[in-house]
Amino acid sequence: MPNKIYQSVLYQMGISMNRRVGMYDDGTFLFSYPEDFSILQNAEEIIHLTDHMEEAIHYMGFTFLGVPAGSTPEFILFVEGEDEEALRYAEMLAITIKSMRQLHDDRFDRTNLIRNIILDNVLPGDILLSAKELHLTYEVPRVIMLIRNNDGNVNAHVLVEILQNLFPERNHDFVFNLDEKNTILAKELRPGTAQVELERMAQTIMETVNSEAYAKVIIGIGSIAASVKDLAKSYKDARVALEVGKVFDTERNIINYENLGIGRLIYQLPTTLCELFLAEVFKKESIDSLDPETLFTIQKFFENDLNVSETSRQLYVHRNTLVYRLDKVQKLTGLDLRIFDHAIVFKIAMMVKRYLVSNPTKI
Repeated sequence: MPNKIYQSVLYQMGISMNRRVGMYDDGTFLFSYPEDFSILQNAEEIIHLTDHMEEAIHYMGFTFLGVPAGSTPEFILFVEGEDEEALRYAEMLAITIKSMRQLHDDRFDRTNLIRNIILDNVLPGDILLSAKELHLTYEVPRVIMLIRNNDGNVNAHVLVEILQNLFPERNHDFVFNLDEKNTILAKELRPGTAQVELERMAQTIMETVNSEAYAKVIIGIGSIAASVKDLAKSYKDARVALEVGKVFDTERNIINYENLGIGRLIYQLPTTLCELFLAEVFKKESIDSLDPETLFTIQKFFENDLNVSETSRQLYVHRNTLVYRLDKVQKLTGLDLRIFDHAIVFKIAMMVKRYLVSNPTKI
């Protein structure tokens, strides 16, 4: 557990007791309250206290008490005074430190369990048993959000701290780094949580990271896991969401696996099948024969639901100019984009081409 947490406890307890208190670790002085106070700075003077500390020891006007870890104390606490009240204070402080350490260790072990589950480092048959041992609720809806920091403008540990402040329920929500670029949020959900709520949550994450760390992140939202063992699938789906978004939806920073549409289908196709599809669709000329201006025109035409008048108005061109460009596409490819079925085939072909060019990493 971080020393700053111990230090905070000592500070608050010292104020409450109105006594000087402190802590040693293996004979080494750590800190005390008040901060400018210390006793027995020379470790050799107290080393004999740490050898066999099965009960409290009074020494130089202070009461020393060990926080056990196995057969030897992990920490030595001291409280000013050699009276009964000093002993009670020392015992209270020891119980507090021990309880906090146990809670921290349990949470850390839970985090490690979830990490190992999503990385497939735990046998499926061991997940339920491990969850029970760590008192981690097994059947409760959770979702994995994969927060990716592509530009490297924010330290991974800073990102974890920001997310932990956003989701302070440490026994229900778990945040940890996979590496310098990828951070995981395993979020516990209420039953019936809608996808729009998950996207609002991701939006809050993105805006908070942007405002506090001046960094841009992209977020992949996985499928909702019904139990702990399903978190591995939720994580894989979050990765797929980021990969598919990188290919087909480059302008979005939040990509939900449940809303990938045709992109998810294309992403799962073998490249050889995609190449055969393109060869079948473009029998006359390759899609590469279309110049950028024509491709931009087609994109606007699709965005306006194949409406010639609205597309020409947005492109600031005469209607006949737009018709001429569409006729040009028909001559090159044999597809009349004013016909709905032809437009669908062309749209899918463009997505398949983009997929082949990007050559994304398969999950």
